Amino acid sequence: MAWGNSSWRKLELKREQSKKYRRLQKLRIFSQLAFFAIFFIFFIKTHYGGADYLTITVERFFHFDPLLALTTTIGARLFFAAFWLSVITLIFTIIFGRVVCGWICPFGAVHQFFSFLFKKTRWLKPKRDDSWSLAPKYLILIIVLIASLFAVNLVGYLDPLSFLYRSFAVYFTPFLNMVFSESASLAYSLGLASLGQTIGQALGNLALNSFFQNALVIGLLFFAAIALNAWKERFWCRYLCPAGALLGLFSRFNVFKLKIDPEKCINCHLCSIQCETNARPYPIGEWRSSECIYCETCAAICPTAAITFPLRWKAEKIQGVNLSRRKLLLTSLTTLLIAPIFKITPHRQRAYPALIRPPGALPEEKFLDKCIKCGECLKVCPTNGLQPALTEAGPEGLWTPVLVPRIGYCEYYCSLCTQVCPTGAIRELTIEEKTTVKIGTAFVNKNRCLPYALGEQCIVCEEHCPVSPKAIQLIKVETLTPEGKVTTNLAPFVNVNDCIGCGICENKCVVVDEPAIRVSSIGEKRSEKNRLLLQVNTQNDKQE
Repeated sequence: MAWGNSSWRKLELKREQSKKYRRLQKLRIFSQLAFFAIFFIFFIKTHYGGADYLTITVERFFHFDPLLALTTTIGARLFFAAFWLSVITLIFTIIFGRVVCGWICPFGAVHQFFSFLFKKTRWLKPKRDDSWSLAPKYLILIIVLIASLFAVNLVGYLDPLSFLYRSFAVYFTPFLNMVFSESASLAYSLGLASLGQTIGQALGNLALNSFFQNALVIGLLFFAAIALNAWKERFWCRYLCPAGALLGLFSRFNVFKLKIDPEKCINCHLCSIQCETNARPYPIGEWRSSECIYCETCAAICPTAAITFPLRWKAEKIQGVNLSRRKLLLTSLTTLLIAPIFKITPHRQRAYPALIRPPGALPEEKFLDKCIKCGECLKVCPTNGLQPALTEAGPEGLWTPVLVPRIGYCEYYCSLCTQVCPTGAIRELTIEEKTTVKIGTAFVNKNRCLPYALGEQCIVCEEHCPVSPKAIQLIKVETLTPEGKVTTNLAPFVNVNDCIGCGICENKCVVVDEPAIRVSSIGEKRSEKNRLLLQVNTQNDKQE
């Protein structure tokens, strides 16, 4: 009888312990959903809703990222004040471990969701083997850090927050715009005017961007990252995430250490089989604390309640990484050789005319040092004029924001892009300050302009010029028409001193194929070197 009471008591204790960790499991799932929902709501709210100044933006998420704080500080040689919040993340990691990856990170939640879906399928079930080394993400971290020493900012391509936001902004917003637009058109064609109106109103409220160049490539990269979860669970988090690697280095000092009671353990391996990040709870003594995201799955699934997480202040070794001196040396040397190549571009010798940066952008070198290619400024642009750069800024400027007037122009009374930059690559401006910032200069191509080339009346560019007094003025010109007649018309003339390069003239030009008026980055306020005339020889001037 005594034995029976003791057994039942142990069974009840086991059940209570399992309930405890199952509750923590559910709480963790709730936490993931909550933070992802907050991130997504902030993402949706980061748009022009009629107000001049935004109240809800997603940039605060970036300020808690220690990897972004570290790399931008090293690259720019200057600490952006808002990144002090990243210290909270580091302290939190030192105390509690990599809970940020398992409980908070919105990109981690996406990977876990798809890993769960793939596990439930027959053909896409991830492999269970853990033979792979966990070193790749640490090597990527080393590459990113060494590159930042050369002021080459590579972190934006692989940082989870930048990767997620850029994918959502550049690919999914135009996709949703197309879905809503086509749905509204279909509703109207079917005679469902009220439904079409409702869909159209929803589309207007969301203010979704309609087009981004290179969106397909960015979308394919996102889907590729997701598809890798069908190979191995949370593939990105295990092998590719440099932010996870950085947090893993600090998590080895945390106070909650996994413990397995050898008397209770029956060597069933369930804990290791179900581990999301290959932290290997079993065998005893091989737990990888730097990989554990404290999902509590191992403790919740243990049939004998042998796994606990007691308080114990002891630094753990980083296991499963296998970073040999040869690998470290080879990676470092390769980065040292390749990183400077990103700086070798003709754009540094002479400005590229199509490289029109948003108002408030820092001088080009400082801008590239701080820009993380997150896409916040792209999404918030009300005219969709800001696009991810392709070749305009050289290899180091890929996916950084550039104004493309053919697609959209810089709204005169708008400073939204200056309000959302998480790193200070674009300094914040008031509306009044923004209207005085010169980002380029417009030039008329007389061979294509209707009054000059054909003798036809056209004043569209002058009408749309927002500057007061207008930077585009009308002058009388005599033109020889193709019929051989001489006509007198009003033709546009650009006052280069008053033009701010907003691009609305190029955007509204009625010439179809190639606008008759083009905007160049020449004369931009942020750069004294990017001038219309070549720099004169001051010594010769003085001699004369």
